[in-house]
Amino acid sequence: MTVEVPSEPSDPGDIGEAPKDSGSGASCYWDGTKSGISKPPPGPVPCSTDFGYWSNALNCYVRLADPQPVAGDPAWQGHEPGDGNVYECWQPQTDLQIQVWSATPPVNSGAGPTPREVAQIAVDRMGLRAIDIGIVPEPGPDRIGIVGMPVWMWVASPSRQTWGPITASASAGGITITATARVESIRWDMGDGTEITCRNKGTAYKAAFGKSKSPTCGHTYETSSGGLPDDTFTVTATSAWVVSWEGAGQSGVIRLDGLQRSVRVAVGEAQVLVQ
Repeated sequence: MTVEVPSEPSDPGDIGEAPKDSGSGASCYWDGTKSGISKPPPGPVPCSTDFGYWSNALNCYVRLADPQPVAGDPAWQGHEPGDGNVYECWQPQTDLQIQVWSATPPVNSGAGPTPREVAQIAVDRMGLRAIDIGIVPEPGPDRIGIVGMPVWMWVASPSRQTWGPITASASAGGITITATARVESIRWDMGDGTEITCRNKGTAYKAAFGKSKSPTCGHTYETSSGGLPDDTFTVTATSAWVVSWEGAGQSGVIRLDGLQRSVRVAVGEAQVLVQ
């Protein structure tokens, strides 16, 4: 059985409906802001044209100057012929064409990483982790719940790494991407065949709540855990993360679903416990 628990508007962890996984982005992009040009705005461009290939670093299409300028030409920037090469650099956005010297061929950005791949580097730097599980009845050999009594589940001590939001940036191939990650929902596998998705952190249980049900994320066991391994239900919480990235005049979303943590809880029949 699968149960969906609606978001609670008052829950600061609620991010509403999350966008779908989308956008790999283009490796090559124009960014006139590097030279103070605001139009056209930054955005993807074809990685090659009849003129040459695109360089994010130079912000233009590149080809080897043929013939090479004569010795002493200003294009050599003080270097001698044979010491590197002079390249033609053309910006179709401004229709500007200049010559630049480079010791090595400018990097072909079309062979570089996509913005999504750079975003993944940023995600790897975040150190995202599965949540720490808060649950009543509590795990442990001396703790046992009762069939029919409310179970409360929540994210214990949420942090940037376990709940978000957390932001990181990464650069590669002349592309800089900033990514922000946050948990969209927690899927709770209760170990009795029931899965519950809570789009919030849940509510931490307090003794004052007594036998009431959780207002945000809960469950009720209808059977005992007796006879199962260690006479317990294995409860597994799986985090569904949403990562929004932007940069290079582009944006997209990465969905991550797989960080999980488990605990074991014992649940018995009330009449058995009384005996």
